[in-house]
Amino acid sequence: MEPNVTDHDDPASGARRDFSDAMSYGDYLKLDRILDAQAPLSTAHDEMLFVIQHQTSELWMKLVVHELRGAMAAIRADRLQPAFKMLTRVARIFEQLNSAWDVLRTMTPSEYTEFRGSLGQSSGFQSWQYRAIEFLLGNRNTATLAVHAHRDEVTAGLEAILAAPSLYDEALMLLERRGFAIGGMPRDWRKTREVEPAAIAAWKLIYQAPEEHWEAYELAEKLVDLEDYFRRWRFNHVTTVERIIGLKRGSGGTAGAAYLRKMLEVELFPELWRVRTEL
Repeated sequence: MEPNVTDHDDPASGARRDFSDAMSYGDYLKLDRILDAQAPLSTAHDEMLFVIQHQTSELWMKLVVHELRGAMAAIRADRLQPAFKMLTRVARIFEQLNSAWDVLRTMTPSEYTEFRGSLGQSSGFQSWQYRAIEFLLGNRNTATLAVHAHRDEVTAGLEAILAAPSLYDEALMLLERRGFAIGGMPRDWRKTREVEPAAIAAWKLIYQAPEEHWEAYELAEKLVDLEDYFRRWRFNHVTTVERIIGLKRGSGGTAGAAYLRKMLEVELFPELWRVRTEL
């Protein structure tokens, strides 16, 4: 008996061949829009690398924002297992972003110089998704909002993040719900948290008896893992910039590598790092 094959199918594999009346892979992923979005402004060969590097980073950051929001909602609802999965995914995304610097570092200073002038005043410092990630994680440097003042919808979205607890705030409030004394809550969500001795003491109790507080213990390690990968990403950013432009100022007017090195000092979940000294 002949197999049930239509004119749309490949008789050998059964794979569909004609997508004139069906959604294809490219249709589903909107590949025409994505692949038409690369428009280098110079004739330099390496500008395509630079554009794709940053566009793909923005796509990964879009997923980071999505996963962080999901993890925060899960923690708020005391559903820690799904939150753990999402936080692990965020850490792995930053691992992926770390690997992307290895590709960009194949570009030499002379190759970058060929098209750097085409960037004008544009800079990764102006990435509103990166700013959203920092705000969601708890680094609430409101002075950076000025960079986005020309886009009302972006500013409104960032302000909405600042008006609510950060990921770490949600973790600390969960500890409070479970009977730990945290201190300093509630607070002004727009401000970056100060180190709170009571929070260090709470994490210490959890680390000293993980079998009694396993979910909180696992949450602590998921947060540390996330920040670990985030710090590596920042460090690799610094070394990539130094390798390609040295100590020149950034295209957006920042101090370049010097500014990025200063950002390495930022702690997102400070009590989780301080408690290690006390254990």
